[in-house]
Parts: sequence; structure tokens; C-alpha cells
Amino acid sequence: MRALSVKVVGWARSFPVSRGVWAARQWTAGHLASLPWGDSAADTVHSVLLSVSELVTNAHLHAAGTAHLVLTWDGRCLHVSVADSDPRLPGARPADAEADAGATSGRGLGIVTTLADSWDIHACHGGKAITACFRPHCGADPHTGPPAGRGGPLRS
Repeated sequence: MRALSVKVVGWARSFPVSRGVWAARQWTAGHLASLPWGDSAADTVHSVLLSVSELVTNAHLHAAGTAHLVLTWDGRCLHVSVADSDPRLPGARPADAEADAGATSGRGLGIVTTLADSWDIHACHGGKAITACFRPHCGADPHTGPPAGRGGPLRS
């Protein structure tokens, strides 16, 4: 029987409200630069950074406290997870686009849904965590084609 070999790298850091979203983006950008994606994954990098901004902002606004950001690269997918202390899971937004056309907030998860390949919300440690998966679209395997399309929450 052959052993399964998996190499995973990851980073974790907490961002209190006083540090702001900018610090989370800068920290994430530094770690993204260390991944073997190259310049051809620039769209994925921008998607990750925008999603980090949205998720950390949501944690700061709704939990009014620290956002715990974890990045995990497993060789195929970058998992971006943001946890906070608010146990309330986000509710679905009304489908009526006209009702919130003038709103200046409330689009964070919609943005993450559009940008991430998949995402999930789950309760953890008295709060919640939202995890989004990003596959760099620069290096699609020529034998399997491009990664699966983007979608909503991944439920397991």
C-alpha cells in the first residue's frame, strides 16, 4: 500500500478592529506572493484580496471584535477562512434587487460568492467561520481542463 503524501502550508493571524482591514489585506498579499502561482494568476490574487477585505469587514462590523484569518494552501486550492465571535450565521438577502439598490452595505457575501470557487459557513467555538476556496486559474491541468465553475456555499 502506497502512502498518501500531502503538503500543506498555512498562516494564521488575528486582526482586531483597531488594526483594520488594510492590515489583513497587506498580510494576505505578502503570503500570496510566496505561493507558486506566478503572474498569470493575478485575477485570483485580486479575488482573494477583495474577499479577505469583505470577510474581515463583516467580522469587524457584525461581531464588533477581532477577525481571525487563516490561509491554507494545499497545492490545489487556497482556503481563506475568517472566524469571529458572533454566533449568528448570515441570513439570505432578499432577491428583490430594487429593495436594496441604494444600500451602501450588505453585499459582502455576494461578492465572495462571485469570486470564490466555493465557500462554506459553519459554527465554531461559540462564533462562526466563513471559508472560501480559490483555485488559481493560471495552471489548469491540460488533462482535466479548467477548475469547476464558481458557486455558492459548499455544504457537507
